[in-house]
Amino acid sequence: MSQYFEIHPDNPQKRLIGQAVNIIQNGGVVVYPTDSCYALGCHVGDKQAMERIARIRKTDAKHNFTLVCRDLSDIATYAHVDNTTFRTLKALTPGPYTFLLKATNEVPRRLQNPKRKTIGIRIPDNRICQDLLKELGEPLMSSTLIMPDNDLPETDPEEIREILEKHVDLIIDGGNCGFEPTSVLSLADNGEMEITRRGRGDLAFLD
Repeated sequence: MSQYFEIHPDNPQKRLIGQAVNIIQNGGVVVYPTDSCYALGCHVGDKQAMERIARIRKTDAKHNFTLVCRDLSDIATYAHVDNTTFRTLKALTPGPYTFLLKATNEVPRRLQNPKRKTIGIRIPDNRICQDLLKELGEPLMSSTLIMPDNDLPETDPEEIREILEKHVDLIIDGGNCGFEPTSVLSLADNGEMEITRRGRGDLAFLD
């Protein structure tokens, strides 16, 4: 049975953030809010926890997992970024975008797209998420909380509890954060930007 924390979206309780991070560090799978929708997360080095997320989502080997980072300082460790790409990332973060970038050797193969060797990178504009990442001190391995056969993410924490309370270790209720997933932008091919998915992030600058 999962734990259920009600965390204030604007002033997160430090004690609960600390407990959530402890769960992550001890192999837990958590549901947490972002600036676009709820997501599933676990420790980046935990293969078993990642496999649990894959089973919940029923994803295949081609699925792009995402590293959710606190800021741009983490990105060079996990992705190859040239100056042009860095300026693009700086202009669009924090925000509801996921960037597909060429992964570095620091990224476990199981997190990379098997053909393109890419990794998703994300810097959300959400206080709970930012506090989790600050306390954790490293990125979260993450995937949007979209259940199999559904087109839209889950958005109601109580409904998420009914669906997943026996499958995850913690559900963080941070209020309604929307049901539109991030816009996904591929920057893996010579820095040229390609829209992989249109979502919450404004893409008018590309039209």
